[in-house]
Amino acid sequence: MIHVIVVDDHHLIRRGLKQYIERIGDIEVVAEAATGEELLHFSALKSCDVILLDIGLPDKNGIELLKEIKNYYPDMHILVLSMHPEERYALRALENGACGYITKGSSPEELERAIRKVATGGTYISEALAEKFASGVIEKQTAQPHSMLSDREFLILTRLGNGEAVKSIAWSLNISVSTVHTYKQRIMEKLKLKHNADLIHYVDTHNLDES
Repeated sequence: MIHVIVVDDHHLIRRGLKQYIERIGDIEVVAEAATGEELLHFSALKSCDVILLDIGLPDKNGIELLKEIKNYYPDMHILVLSMHPEERYALRALENGACGYITKGSSPEELERAIRKVATGGTYISEALAEKFASGVIEKQTAQPHSMLSDREFLILTRLGNGEAVKSIAWSLNISVSTVHTYKQRIMEKLKLKHNADLIHYVDTHNLDES
C-alpha cells in the first residue's frame, strides 16, 4: 500500500484527488492539509510514502516548503502538483528536492503513474517536459535574467510584481520590512530595473506568478 498526503488549499481539489486516488486500490490518502504549517505538524509524515504538494499554498511558498520538508525528512518523496506550466517551476522544484512535477491539467492516469514512480524512489517528469529539456526550451528558460535569482529573491519578485504589499510579504515570510526592501533592491539591481513599474512590467511580460 502506498500512503499519500494531499496538500492543497482548495477543499474541492483535495476531495477530488482523494476520491480518485482511493479508487485505485493500493494507494491510500492518509491525511490532507490546507497549509504548509498544517502539513509539518502531521504525525503521519513519519510513515508517509508520497506527499502530493500544491506549490501555491497561502502560508508558505512551495519551493521553500520543499526545502523545509527535506530538512526534516531527507528521504521524503514529494510530487509537486501545480497549476503552473512545467517550464516555469519544475526545474526549481526538482533542484530543491521534489521527485516529480506535474500540472493540474494532467490526466488521472498520469497522476497515478507519477505517484507510483516517486513512491519507489524514481523521478517523474512528463513526456512534454522531457521533450522541452531535450529540445533546449528549458535551457532558454534558465537563460532568463530572473533564473539567476535565489529562490527567496524569486519569491519576493513574483509577490511584488503581483501587487502584494511589502508589509504583507514580510509578515508571511516572518522577516522584517527592511529585509524585504533589501531583497527588493538586490532584485532591481540583478534585473537592471529602476522603478516599481519596471518590476511589475517584468513579472507581467515573463508571465510570472507566485500563487
